Amino acid sequence: MISEMKPFIVGFMCDKNVIADMALTFFNNKCMLLYDKKRFRKEVKMKKILITVLKCMLFFIGWSVVVGFIIPDNQNPAIWRFFAELIPLIAIFGFTAIFYFVENRKVKMRIVSNPIISSTIGLATGVIWLGCTMGLFYILGIMNLININNVDMLWLWILSAFINVIMQELLVRGYLFQVIKSKHNLIAATIVSTILFTALHGGAISAGIIPTLNVITMSLLMTVLLELTQSMIAPIIAHAFWNIIGAIILGSVSLASDYPHLINTEFVGNSIFSGGALKFEGSIIVLAINIILIGVCFYIYKKKSTIKFLKSIGD
Repeated sequence: MISEMKPFIVGFMCDKNVIADMALTFFNNKCMLLYDKKRFRKEVKMKKILITVLKCMLFFIGWSVVVGFIIPDNQNPAIWRFFAELIPLIAIFGFTAIFYFVENRKVKMRIVSNPIISSTIGLATGVIWLGCTMGLFYILGIMNLININNVDMLWLWILSAFINVIMQELLVRGYLFQVIKSKHNLIAATIVSTILFTALHGGAISAGIIPTLNVITMSLLMTVLLELTQSMIAPIIAHAFWNIIGAIILGSVSLASDYPHLINTEFVGNSIFSGGALKFEGSIIVLAINIILIGVCFYIYKKKSTIKFLKSIGD
């Protein structure tokens, strides 16, 4: 009986070995396929990152070269400063337009979306931002107004400062920000824009940790405003209000060294609170206000996003 079943047993064992070999081969092929897919996705992702980096480098380097070669020449400091701010702005508009069409207009620039609402939010943020700063400095006895200066062509200095803000925001949160956001994600765009904004304010880095953190949080605040309103108008107005009133009127915010200020102010007390030579932008008080404003704006942004999402589900 056993001898009669032996061929069947041997055949079964042979079939079992064949099945095991087939299963092992299938498993190996499946693993190789998954590995190839994973490697392919990684290669595509790396290629995408490299292309984005190349575009950003070409944009920034091209703008820098154009601005560096065109140097205004005028004896009047107000007129010189005006053209020194205007030329980079024209260059950034030009490069933004070129790269926008290179992207086949797929990158949403969101420069003037929702103008009335964005202007209102930007102005309100600027007033609260600078108003809280001034109020706390006065209450704590840190800031004193000394006297008023006579500034020739004050209107042109103010216009130049406004142009400078538009240029900075378009450079930092314009094409570069939007292309990184569209090709990758918001976090990557925020990190790159914050690094670039901080680099443009290099004096803060050499001044210490608090001025550096102030610049970083200022950049984050402008980014949250951009995302909240989906418009460049809000960060431009808030940033301009801080620079124009804080620097040209009060002399309490750092701009280029040739910018004048209408009011002479004196800051006293511990430099951690008074800001030292950098005044507002070197103070831990401003850092606290920045963080609070970021938190409030981000809360509104998330709440708005949640409402929008719920409405989309309902529709």
